[in-house]
Amino acid sequence: MTTHQVADTLVMFRRSARRTLRSPDTLVISLTMPILVMLLFTYVFGGAIEVGGPYLDYVVPGIMLLCTGFGASITATAVCADMAGGSIDRFRTLPMFRQALIAGHVVEGVVRTLAAIGIAVGVAVALGYRPGSGPSGWLGAAAIIALFVVAITLIAVALGMAVDNPEAAGGLTYAITFIPYVSSAFVRTSTMPGWMRGFAEHQPATPVVDTVRGLLDATGAERWTAAVLWCAVLAGAGFAGAGTVYARLARR
Repeated sequence: MTTHQVADTLVMFRRSARRTLRSPDTLVISLTMPILVMLLFTYVFGGAIEVGGPYLDYVVPGIMLLCTGFGASITATAVCADMAGGSIDRFRTLPMFRQALIAGHVVEGVVRTLAAIGIAVGVAVALGYRPGSGPSGWLGAAAIIALFVVAITLIAVALGMAVDNPEAAGGLTYAITFIPYVSSAFVRTSTMPGWMRGFAEHQPATPVVDTVRGLLDATGAERWTAAVLWCAVLAGAGFAGAGTVYARLARR
């Protein structure tokens, strides 16, 4: 990207960030819900779930994925609101980087979601979360989570551009929040029925959460290749979907 394109994208990023801050109820819900789920699973269900160690250590990587799902819902709703309100059409007529508005939504969504993950991890540490990894493990886990956040944010942007109203956009992307529940995020996949286990072990959330957990616990990250490939596939699908919708708008 050129300096001009970066500057335009930063302007749109600040616009999206200001709009998010003007809706504190939505922001608070997206920040607190993953933490409440973590408390629920740790102190209500955790004692009955055998994971070979402290349940809090097991569940934190799954909470990171939940933060991504909640963040995606906000991003998709904001993009769809811009589409429905004509903001995208108006900005396209200005002498600016044509994709700046969409890029701004992506950057704002990624920054907001990573901040939510940081807050959730901070609360987990306060509750006693003590992974055994060193700085390299934390950096590796952060890189995988960042890739996943970027991928899901691009999917959210594409869905937000494709549907007709913000409610539909929020509903579609909210479904992303439920994907970690059918994965190894909260229980071992070996405890699931056979028909469900096949899906759980071969969907995006499981290799991502297994890799992050292995890096943080210093137990190895054997599935990192699958995690990166899934992130690349999802990011490519989201980028292509958003690009297709935007190109169709340009031909109107």
